[in-house]
Amino acid sequence: MKITVIGRKCTPRDSFKERAEKRLKKVEKFFGADAEAKITATVEKNEQIVEVTIFHDGMFFRSQERAQNMNDALDRCADSIVRQIRKNKTKVEKRLRSGAFDAYEAIDSFEPEDSYEIVRSKEIALKPQSIDEAILQMNLLDHRFYVFLNSANDKICVVYARNEGGYGLIIPEVD
Repeated sequence: MKITVIGRKCTPRDSFKERAEKRLKKVEKFFGADAEAKITATVEKNEQIVEVTIFHDGMFFRSQERAQNMNDALDRCADSIVRQIRKNKTKVEKRLRSGAFDAYEAIDSFEPEDSYEIVRSKEIALKPQSIDEAILQMNLLDHRFYVFLNSANDKICVVYARNEGGYGLIIPEVD
């Protein structure tokens, strides 16, 4: 697995990088050597934030944790990603390499989710909007995200409010 460690407002120590490689060995068993992991460590006033994103074969697994200690946050992230994989075992196994779950008999104790229950469906009218108009509309509706037709590129996009403040934009890319 290719692991990239990035520091924001800090420079991660070599001991943190070694610990990250060790913790992600557990996750590498599911993906094999061709997966990519990006670890972002951020230091804020009283806490440290670690974000782990794993990309493999068109699938993303992401976890972000806060703790007083960067190593604790890393451990929580690794455990969270393993939980995500276990929860979606049957669907994930189809996309991951065959036999990835053979060594993990404890995973069978989780209930496989063959289908998801949709409790509400909503149709929306898409009209061309700028990104600023979409953010304004999202704020007026008091929503965390908003789907719109981007007038700049005629693509269906999503704007969302980030937990850290500010906004994010998702632009689809068709393969």
